[in-house]
Amino acid sequence: MRIEMTFTTMAFAIFMAITFVLYYLVPKKLQWIVLLLANGYFYYQTGLNSALFLLGTILVSYLAGILIERTGQKRWAIAVTLILFVALLGIMRMPFASFIMPLGLSFYTLQCIGYCIEVYRQTTPAEKNPAKYALFISFFPHVLQGPFADYNELKKQLYSEHPFDYERCVKGCYRVALGLMKKLIIADRIGYVIDTVYENPTDYFGMTIFLVMVLYAIQLYTDFSGFMDMALGCASMLGITLRENFNVPYLSKSMAEFWRRWHISLGLWFKNYVFYPVQRSQLCTKIRKDMKKKKNRYGMNVLPTVISLTAVWTLIGLWHGFDWNYLCYDWFCGLIIIISELLKPLYDRINHMNPRFASSRFMDALRTIRTFLLVVFSFLLFRPDTMETSIILFRNLFSQIGFYAMAEFIYWHIYDLFLIALPLVILLIVDVLAYKKIDVMDKMRKWNPLLRYIIYIAGLLLLYITRGDMASGGFAYYVF
Repeated sequence: MRIEMTFTTMAFAIFMAITFVLYYLVPKKLQWIVLLLANGYFYYQTGLNSALFLLGTILVSYLAGILIERTGQKRWAIAVTLILFVALLGIMRMPFASFIMPLGLSFYTLQCIGYCIEVYRQTTPAEKNPAKYALFISFFPHVLQGPFADYNELKKQLYSEHPFDYERCVKGCYRVALGLMKKLIIADRIGYVIDTVYENPTDYFGMTIFLVMVLYAIQLYTDFSGFMDMALGCASMLGITLRENFNVPYLSKSMAEFWRRWHISLGLWFKNYVFYPVQRSQLCTKIRKDMKKKKNRYGMNVLPTVISLTAVWTLIGLWHGFDWNYLCYDWFCGLIIIISELLKPLYDRINHMNPRFASSRFMDALRTIRTFLLVVFSFLLFRPDTMETSIILFRNLFSQIGFYAMAEFIYWHIYDLFLIALPLVILLIVDVLAYKKIDVMDKMRKWNPLLRYIIYIAGLLLLYITRGDMASGGFAYYVF
């Protein structure tokens, strides 16, 4: 697996500039062809084998869509299609096949599955033009890491004519700049600080491990959401709107809310194609009927939801990879949400005793802190390479407090932590304002031009200084 042109490279900047110019120079009816050619070149940079794999996946799902639409045996056609793609994902997850796994396979395969299901449900007609279908699957801003897109939602934009829109392009550039700050200034620098702890888990204890856990939560968020900012920014410059994939997740007040704000498009995919189908399954339907006969409203509503959530979180764990770390991580997240669902009547009863206090800012702050700590602890299962490392870190976390060791760790990394301090403050301000539905980019556009250009220059200097001699690491979700 190789990638020579990520969003953070000069090669991509040149590629994007050429694509942008050609896109708006050619006759508008040919814009989609420029995009298709750009997609092919972009993904070819991951390797010829990967490009051929993507082409084969597109061809199979394209033909499957037509077959599902035209055959009288739709259930058999969709069943065979799903088995084929699930088997493909499963085989590529095996150790013997991991070295040939194409970049982005887990993302574009789910897009293919979603498309075929929508054709089966007759909510979208099968695309008859293979080139246009290929454009949807291979669209370069989202082919490697998402966000997942609905075919009905995206096809109108991909094939429409887009006149040049200066304001939209400027906003797209701002979004790309924000993503670069998150990835290059914060995420990569934090990785440099914390990677040694995960590589040598027996050498660190107590507060040092807790500090590293918090830093990793920041790193993963800035890495993944930084990619999404750049993807959405590039798409916006081409007149195309992709789904938002993050909505200030660390200000969530519950684990369920966190997952509605984190990797939003993945959650929607599993909600539409796993959660609701399981809810409508014979098992859940039978449980609802039995509970209704017993006049057990609680069981009628909660038990099918618990079954559906268990299926969703198990499949998300397997989607992340065939490792106990990923499965335990997703089971942990699912368990917290299931317990919350089971105890909801109790929570409601307690909150009704003093509704004013329950809805106070103080309680909201406590819920936010509680949720953030749960998320941080869950990442102790997600980040380490093996379950053994997770167990060692968990044991060492509670074996001693180690304030002095943490202070020493901070001292040895004071330069790196100092460099990310200002960008973190900026990110916190941006996220808090976004949580309050305030668009920072729109606000900046109204500032004095001199002030704005001073900020731009300062940002470029900060980027240059912070990166130093560090090469940008790959994006965290490339492994999926």
